[in-house]
Amino acid sequence: MKIKEKYKELFLYVLFGGLTTLVNFIAFWILNKAIGEEAYLVNNAVAWFIAVVFAYVTNKLWVFESKSWKLKTVIKEIPEFFLARVFSLLVEEGGLWLFVEKMGFDRFSFMVFGFDFSGKLIAKLLLAVLVVILNYFFSKFIIFAKKKTEKN
Repeated sequence: MKIKEKYKELFLYVLFGGLTTLVNFIAFWILNKAIGEEAYLVNNAVAWFIAVVFAYVTNKLWVFESKSWKLKTVIKEIPEFFLARVFSLLVEEGGLWLFVEKMGFDRFSFMVFGFDFSGKLIAKLLLAVLVVILNYFFSKFIIFAKKKTEKN
C-alpha cells in the first residue's frame, strides 16, 4: 500500500476537521459578538450544531467515502453521527464551564491582527483538540465503519 493511500483518510479527516473547527469557531465568535458572551454556552451549542451539519456531509462524502444516500444508510448514520457529536459537545460544554467559571479563563485575553482572543475562545481552542480526537474515533470505528465485505 502506498503511503498516500495509507494516510489519505487521516489527512482528509484532519483537513475537514480543521475546516469544521473553523466553522465552529467563526460561528461561536459571531454569536458571542451578536448575542453577547454571557450566553457563551448557548452560543457554543448553536455553533456546534452548524459545525456538525457541515462535518456530517464532509465526513460522509470525502473522508470516509460513505457515498450511499439510501434511506436505510442515512437513517443509521445521522443519529449515530449526532449522538457521537452530542457526547463530544457535552465534553466541550463541561470543559468550557470548568475553564471559564471555575478556573477563571476570562482573565485572559489578547489581540492578534485585530481579532480578540477572549478566555472563552482560548478554552474552546484547547478543548477542540480533545473533541477532534474523540470525533475521529467515533466516526472511523462506529459511524462510517466499513463492513468486511465493503473493504475487499
